[in-house]
Amino acid sequence: GPLSERRLMDVRLGELPAWLATCDFSPRGLLGGVRKAWSSYYNKYINVKRGGPAGISMLLAGYCLLSYGWNYQHISKVSFLVSV
Repeated sequence: GPLSERRLMDVRLGELPAWLATCDFSPRGLLGGVRKAWSSYYNKYINVKRGGPAGISMLLAGYCLLSYGWNYQHISKVSFLVSV
């Protein structure tokens, strides 16, 4: 199909600059991309008939890693003070 309708994983490396030029980087376009990604994730891992805890577990693990990254400086200062 047309280059602008392909997904990122279907684009060849040589076509990447042309594919990026067709993307919409306006706030509305970025919001649409986030909505599409969330909808895809939700339908694949959470909204399934015989799903397991994998989708929720991945979401929780991502939140834990993100939270740790945000608080890393505070945690490292506290652990330094405790070890002294």
